[in-house]
Amino acid sequence: MTIEELCSIRISKPDPGIRDEAKKRWDAIAKPIDGLGRMEEIICRIASARGELCPDISKKALVIMCADNGVVREGVSQTDQSVTGQVAHLMGERKSSVGIMIRGYGADIFTIDVGINSDEKYPGVIDRKVRKGTADIALGPAMTERECLKAIEAGIGTVRDCSEKGYGLIAAGEMGIGNTTTGTALLCALTGMDPALLTGPGAGLPESGLKRKEQVIRNALELHLREIGENGTLSPQGENTAEGFDSPQSVFECLRRLGGLDIAGMTGVFIGGAMYRIPVVIDGLICAAAALTAQRIVNGCREYMIASHTGREKGTDVALDLLQLSPVICADLSLGEGTGAVMLFPLLDMAMALYAEGSSFSETGIRKYERYQG
Repeated sequence: MTIEELCSIRISKPDPGIRDEAKKRWDAIAKPIDGLGRMEEIICRIASARGELCPDISKKALVIMCADNGVVREGVSQTDQSVTGQVAHLMGERKSSVGIMIRGYGADIFTIDVGINSDEKYPGVIDRKVRKGTADIALGPAMTERECLKAIEAGIGTVRDCSEKGYGLIAAGEMGIGNTTTGTALLCALTGMDPALLTGPGAGLPESGLKRKEQVIRNALELHLREIGENGTLSPQGENTAEGFDSPQSVFECLRRLGGLDIAGMTGVFIGGAMYRIPVVIDGLICAAAALTAQRIVNGCREYMIASHTGREKGTDVALDLLQLSPVICADLSLGEGTGAVMLFPLLDMAMALYAEGSSFSETGIRKYERYQG
């Protein structure tokens, strides 16, 4: 795949007729109008995306992209890169946090090594390694164009495989020490927001460490945004870096310079979800940054995204607001691995059960509620 081919992908819009019919189906169930609130709207969106009035989402998958980030050398994390591989090993055995959380639930986990800084092969982890970790964004681009494209292709390919196996819903997750730094840097580039407004502690930093992280992000932005402006990747109209980048080519350039292989892989997952009409649930900050990146590279992807939760990291809500997506869970989460995204799975199951099997007003003899505007 070339950059031109990536940016030329066209996404089919979800079926608006099915969305309207799904809303009518909710209103016919013997309950107050909009009684399940936002959950009703999400089920309507899933039905529209899948092109089925009563879609089967019983088969679900969590796709976790794992990669290391060279910016860790700048002292932006309290742990070193070895932790990425250690946690990926646990993920392969379903012994990491998310594996234990959904034990017995029935969802499948696909853990992808797209860039762990190790030659080790982890049992249960799918090898799609592009390179062993990215370069340090404080010194230069995180990856080459070809490497970024390969990571995106890994994400798209994973969703294609899920589609062929009959999965109806996917959650995206990540693991990569230092990726709140790369995720925040990318989000600053896409929004034009100052790092002081978006930089959070990640897995935990003292005040001095947080200040250092903010400065590292600021330095990286000054380096890369200047070079993006000079190398001709901006749209013909030009873009003011104070307002953020939004043309497909410039967003790709921001991703490959400031992001990570894990973020590029998840960007591919969101693009693939839209291509194969499988809704993808967004997790926290890093995942939300990938979702926004996917939407700005391939317009229309957001129609196939579902927001799971508000996060502790400041940038999560910023990205979701720009995507015009409303999260369901408010629990101050910051674990990663897709944990917040899979927490939405059982809630969707309960809502879908009522949607598919709920007693209608005509069956019960209960007088139907009327929908009033305003």
